[in-house]
Amino acid sequence: MLSPAKWTTASNPDTFTGDSGAIGSHETCAPFSARPRTNRTICIPRGSSSGSKEDRRALPIGPETPLTNILSKQLSPNLVWRGTPARVPFAGQLNNGRSSAVTPYSTSPGADLGDLGVSAVKSLSPALKSIMATLRQQIATNVLTVTRFRELMKKLRENRPNDDLDLVKRAYEFSQKNHAGQSRASGEPYLVHPLEVGNVLADMKMDAVSIAAGLLHDSVEDTSVTTVEIRQEFGEQVAHIVEGVTKISKIDFSSREEAQAENLRKMMLAMVDDIRVVLIKLADRLHNMRTLEHLDPERQQKIARETLDIYAPIAHRLGMGKIRGELEDLGFKHVDPIGYEQVRVAVESKRKEGEAFMSRVEGVLRDGLKEAGITGRVESRVKRLYSIHKKLLRQRISVDQVYDLYAMRVITNSVQDCYAVLGIIHNLWRPVPGRIKDFIAMPRPNLYQSLHTSVITETGETFEIQIRTEEMHKMCEEGIAAHWKYKDGPVSAEDEQRLAWLRQVVEWQRDVSDPNEFLSTLKVDLYPEEVYTFTPKGKVLVLPRESTPIDFAYSIHTEVGHSCTGAKVNGRMVPLRHKLHSGDIVEVITQPGHKPSRDWLAIVKSTRARNKIKHWLNVHQRERAIEIGKKLIEKEARKYRISLKEIKEADLQRAASEYGLGRPDDLMAGIGYGKYSARQVLAKFAPAGAEPMSDTEEQAASHGFSSVVRRVFGGDSNAIVVRGAGDLLVYRAKCCNPIRGEAIVGYVTRGKGVAVHSVNCPNVTNLLYEPDRRIDVLWAGDKDGQPVSYPVKITLLCDDRFGMLKQITALISDTHTNIRNIEARSQNGQASVDVVLEIADLKHLQKIMDGVRQIPGVHDVQRLQKI
Repeated sequence: MLSPAKWTTASNPDTFTGDSGAIGSHETCAPFSARPRTNRTICIPRGSSSGSKEDRRALPIGPETPLTNILSKQLSPNLVWRGTPARVPFAGQLNNGRSSAVTPYSTSPGADLGDLGVSAVKSLSPALKSIMATLRQQIATNVLTVTRFRELMKKLRENRPNDDLDLVKRAYEFSQKNHAGQSRASGEPYLVHPLEVGNVLADMKMDAVSIAAGLLHDSVEDTSVTTVEIRQEFGEQVAHIVEGVTKISKIDFSSREEAQAENLRKMMLAMVDDIRVVLIKLADRLHNMRTLEHLDPERQQKIARETLDIYAPIAHRLGMGKIRGELEDLGFKHVDPIGYEQVRVAVESKRKEGEAFMSRVEGVLRDGLKEAGITGRVESRVKRLYSIHKKLLRQRISVDQVYDLYAMRVITNSVQDCYAVLGIIHNLWRPVPGRIKDFIAMPRPNLYQSLHTSVITETGETFEIQIRTEEMHKMCEEGIAAHWKYKDGPVSAEDEQRLAWLRQVVEWQRDVSDPNEFLSTLKVDLYPEEVYTFTPKGKVLVLPRESTPIDFAYSIHTEVGHSCTGAKVNGRMVPLRHKLHSGDIVEVITQPGHKPSRDWLAIVKSTRARNKIKHWLNVHQRERAIEIGKKLIEKEARKYRISLKEIKEADLQRAASEYGLGRPDDLMAGIGYGKYSARQVLAKFAPAGAEPMSDTEEQAASHGFSSVVRRVFGGDSNAIVVRGAGDLLVYRAKCCNPIRGEAIVGYVTRGKGVAVHSVNCPNVTNLLYEPDRRIDVLWAGDKDGQPVSYPVKITLLCDDRFGMLKQITALISDTHTNIRNIEARSQNGQASVDVVLEIADLKHLQKIMDGVRQIPGVHDVQRLQKI
């Protein structure tokens, strides 16, 4: 690696002076080929062991140079070849311990060795060949990193010439020093990664502090460097940003979800103070996604799924359309490679025809603008693959039916021109009803602005046109990074509005302790599909799609939501489960003293409404549970002929501590929820002579009741056990039908035992508003070696063609899987097939779904939770 030292050359010592970090800013060394063929020069850092600080000489390599000097260990750590980046030096044929020539050649296999010849290489001993290979690798590495650093400095100098360039140079040298010897899964030196992150930030036109933090972002996490050292070397701002993007590594988390949730929570809290934290994180994730193919498939899936669920939505929320699009396509490619390839092939098959169509339409549109005297830039684009994929699944259509597969974009000089262009377009082609959207007058929450319209040509082709100004286009592509002027002044009002959602998310998530709930609600917060509604006074409220009047009421005020009893939409009374649409005028009807209902959790869509309802229910249900717990204890106490008042507070506290609880009220609530047995708790306080029911009687009674419950609710006593408990009533919830291998969670119900849900079950988020009723469960081993099968329903979206059903059933049969039921429906050349299978575990199901997905004409395969 390069060391932070001074450099010079033998042929012209004055051609380059300055720090090694500034190599990118001085193109003054003569190219390698310009120097005498027999007198090549390797640059040695001033002050290194090869050239004393006083003489500061470079080491010439000529016919009389001993090979031992060339291969000396003191060269390799600090060596930089001053020449064309693609070519490096090679010591020539041995002649009594001296090299006869040095010739530059490419580092690629089979490169031309020039005068040296292949025989010269063969004459070297294996040990010398190994040393030379290491030397070439070091030179190539230095060329690569120095080249990328030059590009970074060039971008920074062009975009922000007044910034502190020295800060970036020092950060580069610091990162280079501490990442020395580390490499990535691709085999590249680790230093390449922070340099690529820095280049992405430079492309965003970020400031020197951001780029310095980008170069240092992995130093604390992956080296022995501490945040204190960063603060001492580079100041408080850089240290704060690096700390924000550093994962929490000193705490042992109980699950991967908990670690992920806490790292995201930490990052979002840091984002509130300095948005540059998330911009660096996005740049980091973008380069990681570009090189994801070097990791094992399991890690590829995990990282790609997190990117689609968290980081691409964050980029969308910040209005960074360009980065969001690339993250989504890269994530899609690794999460669903088969689906990705199907969509790519379908789009490619239409590309040639589509480009010809768009070229023709573009000409017509340019002529229309010219005739009207409007100056504008006309562009065309193909919809991104992940966006196409989502639309195909959501609308259950084929690629041929995607309206906006191809789109035109007109970029004008003013807002007035945007609306004028819209009129011109509607004169040229017929607009599609309901497809005109004005995001200029009503921007999206991420401040995206544009006019959208879909039109039909005379020959029946449909395409979309977006109209915006230059400033709107810049904001659409780059979002908050488009005009980020952190050092030039305070954050603008627009940026404050863009970050308002972030502050709300952080506020809502403070009270969410469960990591799975945190992640699921965060995903909803990050990527909502918006509905624009109005109060009777004309105020716009943006809500998630399919929101209800309850969501509307809670968006106004918590008390308005709690006391909501009805609503009028556009002047008409509607039920509370009515779904709102864009443009609806909503009037909320309230009644003092009215309280929220638990049933509301099943119909609300906004996180704010859900959290407020959960909080109210948690407080009031807990009070009810404590009351029930005390009654159960009193009832049980009568059998021992003792009164609850006789039990001292200290004894109750001790009993609560034995159950891992903080207060006696927590113990009473647990009894009330059914999590703990009143008899077991009371036995701790019973008089010495008192005898509770015998174990045999208790087990017999419990077993009889358990059998009845399991028959009624479909319990599987062999498959699932409660962690740390005995023979509790356990059954698989029918809303999600979890199967062996899935992550599961138990929920204590009243009178039915423990309901076991998949952690991905939609109802889990609604149920777990009472954390006291959650209980850990796990899959038990097969009893007597007999595997248990579970009914699972999958649905397929495929082409309606001859032999499709035969191929599907044959593939399922080949996996020795029984088919319980199969139904098929077709419409407009597309078919939907529902199949109920007997599945042993999650791997068995995944094998079948992967196989079916590879059948030609199958577009999507999904598992349905309900049977």
